[in-house]
Amino acid sequence: MSRIGKNPITIPADVTVTVNEGVVVVKGKLGELSQSYSDVTVKVEEGQVIVERSSDAKDLRSKHGLYRSLINNMIVGVTEGFTKSLELVGVGYRASNQGQVLDLALGFSHNIVLDIVSEVTVETISEKGKNPIVKLISSDKQLLGQVAAKIRSFRKPEPYKGKGIKFVGEELRRKAGKSA
Repeated sequence: MSRIGKNPITIPADVTVTVNEGVVVVKGKLGELSQSYSDVTVKVEEGQVIVERSSDAKDLRSKHGLYRSLINNMIVGVTEGFTKSLELVGVGYRASNQGQVLDLALGFSHNIVLDIVSEVTVETISEKGKNPIVKLISSDKQLLGQVAAKIRSFRKPEPYKGKGIKFVGEELRRKAGKSA
């Protein structure tokens, strides 16, 4: 048995989970998420979601834990939500937003203007003497990670000075420069 897949998921009081024909739909106070699944069976019993597989084939074992984790992330997302923060490290690097439009000044000749999808809320924090921070909030963990990775890909942190866009709390591998 998969160690992750065999754990049941408890459903909080304000969340409803419905399963029909290969699709799990989770509704909560922060929205509604759906996930299709295959090769496993998903049951809702006594306030718990149980994911089971039919055999011990390798692909079924991997999907068992995967779908259990995806359903758990959906339940956590509609109750608490997920947050990712990106820090812009570098002289002159700035971030601002007007609604869902993120404007990044990253040392290129033009600013990068990015339209953020409506499911992700964007917020920028700029304090004097500190690096600008872009805060992303969503109930969908997968979509949040995709948007954060897209923003980070514009200017990945380089190993010598650490300039670029990094996640808050991320440890960078630093290299020593030329020795004189």
